Amino acid sequence: MFRLSALIAMMLFAQPARAQETIRLWPQGAPGGAPATKAETTETRAPFGTIVRNVSDPTLTAYLPDPAKAVGTAVIVAPGGGFHMLSIENEGIAVAKWLADRGVAAFVLRYRLLPTGSDFPLPLFRYLGDLPALKATVEPLRPRDTADGEAAIRYVRANAARFGVRADRVGMMGFSAGGAVTVWTMLAGHADSRPDFAATIYPGLLPATIAPPAGAPPLFVLVAGDDKLAHADSVRLDAAWRTAGAKSQLVTLPGGGHGFGMARSGKPSDGWIEKFGLWMQSLGVSGK
Repeated sequence: MFRLSALIAMMLFAQPARAQETIRLWPQGAPGGAPATKAETTETRAPFGTIVRNVSDPTLTAYLPDPAKAVGTAVIVAPGGGFHMLSIENEGIAVAKWLADRGVAAFVLRYRLLPTGSDFPLPLFRYLGDLPALKATVEPLRPRDTADGEAAIRYVRANAARFGVRADRVGMMGFSAGGAVTVWTMLAGHADSRPDFAATIYPGLLPATIAPPAGAPPLFVLVAGDDKLAHADSVRLDAAWRTAGAKSQLVTLPGGGHGFGMARSGKPSDGWIEKFGLWMQSLGVSGK
């Protein structure tokens, strides 16, 4: 009986990581947030794949590793989507599963978004042709999404023992708009909500002035050289970190464009996450 039970447990642990818990970050209501005007929806939309829209009640979804493989590290994953949507599968769930399969506790963050209606994705496409207008439209979200990022760090850190992680090994990574949320969270400068390490993958819509606070965490910045939306911001972010005397590594891929996430396309962007994994190893916050 013992051998059979052990075999069943091994088979269960061999399965890919699955969502194990969803946490509301603001159970009493998100601060600074207007009442929801649209219902949150999850849908499949070309060319984005599975996405989430109209987030007004921010959450974390936990993807926890096999305890036998756990390395005691947590990473909060913030998908991108121009603050109109979240690329929840390609830049969220798939990333979280990759991390959990390698012993890292991963938490997908659904931060607050601009409301969208039946004309989506047309407004997003229009804004992508006018980034200054998008930045102006998104600016009111900045304090709200900064609060969401900080709340996510605080929650995981406060519950580190329950999740099997160390309170001083809570990182954050964000893609595109999620990269902006990651940067905003770090720039807030609050020690209790500052990630211990951070990664921004083709971050966009960054502040005109980037002033890393004292104690800025080690930073990993990755972007494709042909990414017209995020290349300049990525270089500027890395330079700001280095100028401030903080640790940063910039990886520029020869090609891949913007928004590749975990999708494989035969471009140089394929396999980017292994570079991130090696960087985590260099910090001593991952197993292999």
